[in-house]
Amino acid sequence: MLSIIVPVFNEKDSLEPLHEEIAEVADAHRLDIEVIFVDDGSTDGSWDAIGRIAAKDPRVRGLRFRRNFGKAAALTAGFDEAAGEFLLTMDADLQDDPHEIPHFLAKIDGGLDVVSGWKKVRHDPWTKVLPSRVFNWMVRAMTGVSLHDHNCGMKCYRREVFDEVRLYGELHRFVPVLAAARGFRLGELVIQHRPRRFGRSKYGGARFVKGFLDLLTVRFLTGFGQRPQHLLGTVGMAAFLLGAAGVASLIGYWVVAHGTPQWDSRRLDQLPALLFSLGLLWFGGQLLSLGVLGELIVAYHDRAFRKYSVSERAGAALPAAPAARALPADSQRP
Repeated sequence: MLSIIVPVFNEKDSLEPLHEEIAEVADAHRLDIEVIFVDDGSTDGSWDAIGRIAAKDPRVRGLRFRRNFGKAAALTAGFDEAAGEFLLTMDADLQDDPHEIPHFLAKIDGGLDVVSGWKKVRHDPWTKVLPSRVFNWMVRAMTGVSLHDHNCGMKCYRREVFDEVRLYGELHRFVPVLAAARGFRLGELVIQHRPRRFGRSKYGGARFVKGFLDLLTVRFLTGFGQRPQHLLGTVGMAAFLLGAAGVASLIGYWVVAHGTPQWDSRRLDQLPALLFSLGLLWFGGQLLSLGVLGELIVAYHDRAFRKYSVSERAGAALPAAPAARALPADSQRP
């Protein structure tokens, strides 16, 4: 089964045309599908539209949030509800073409675990296209995952990807990066991008700032998630040693110049270098301490941050440990 998850936020006019296209594609290609619309706190009647669609098509289900929780939460709810072996996400604004669905499945059948759409020709204003291209360049440069369009909402996954990748905040656009860090096979597909027919774009300047901060989080998780001390400790040690060198040089200056005419005109506690050196010592010590705390957290929660990822098993499973036997009645303590 293919589960199609569609996050919805104030898209009432596009939902029924979108469903009609999805149903047409599924019937034409004899696809076993379910469609899960997740209403992320819409206020325009989108939930009523979802109800009408679900009433006439048993393959459609809907989830309604009490308020707007964000796209990552909507996708997570859809993934938790989905029953399919393959999961496909798409936006509700009709800019993603449902006729691309068989092409995604063909890529998955070719052995990929994640297929990301690439809107090579976009029908968006330059104020949205330019920041998106800059953002995609930054993601490629910082993560090494060479996808052209990390922001594309149309992606297809094998279910096991989300047995290991957990979403929170606004990390939905980084699922391919998180999956690649665990060894899943990635690919991309050039898809048709259509002009928006209804509603308005949810993109804003704040999204770029949040995306950059999330990118830093993802870079840390994928590069140092199990060894935070390697990053924090390296920077902290460098700052600490630089501060220590500054303090040592000032002590040497005090020993050599104390009591001379030069010393009378420049007291040690008036030198800016002393403040900078002490600041570097404090900063380095803080980072080293944070690195140790991070290592302790990872050690206690190692299962949640498991580094490896098993794709297949061979051979007989190990037998279960025998249950503990109760002691004879005459040997038990009172």
